[in-house]
Amino acid sequence: MQEKKEEDLQQALNKVSEVGIDEVGRGAIFGPVFSAVVVLTEKNKFLLKQLGVKDSKKLTPKKRKFLVPKILLLSSDYGIGQSSVREIDNLGIRVATELSMIRALKKLKEKPSELIVDGPLLLRPWRGTQKNIVSGDSKFISIASASIVAKVSRDNLMMKLEKKYSGYLIFKNKGYGTREHLSLIKKNGVTNLHRKSFLKKSNLF
Repeated sequence: MQEKKEEDLQQALNKVSEVGIDEVGRGAIFGPVFSAVVVLTEKNKFLLKQLGVKDSKKLTPKKRKFLVPKILLLSSDYGIGQSSVREIDNLGIRVATELSMIRALKKLKEKPSELIVDGPLLLRPWRGTQKNIVSGDSKFISIASASIVAKVSRDNLMMKLEKKYSGYLIFKNKGYGTREHLSLIKKNGVTNLHRKSFLKKSNLF
């Protein structure tokens, strides 16, 4: 009887309990928007929490980098997707963000029975059950994990783009519209990876 209970408990712990998705770079003025989806069992949610997984905004870059391989190792499955600057300018940021999320989801081996989406907006193209959670990255380990994976993936790209697009301090500002970044655009001009639709609002394009 005891063995059966332990077996049932083990099965419950190994069962997928959360599939969380999040995006990064939605508000940036340079570069693509990234999304990540992470599938976790009950047991691995607990282990990741013990390792320090929480809202990526509350973690140092060093801690996020340390956590990514742990998340990928402990996830049952994961996917990363992105949408280009051209898609953002042509389709608008919401549609482009949804595209990046769908691309991440398409990389999963199985379609999730339920998806937990960070934020108040529905993932409109998703044909399946979904839950919207405001500030989900501080409430669900799967969303926090997805947020960390997406952020580190995007930051790695920003580091590479820094070399190609020098003069904009891309790695420092991560493509966001800081005062310094905006003044460098005025000085050096707009590149093909700046979001023109965003810069129009700042009267820089």
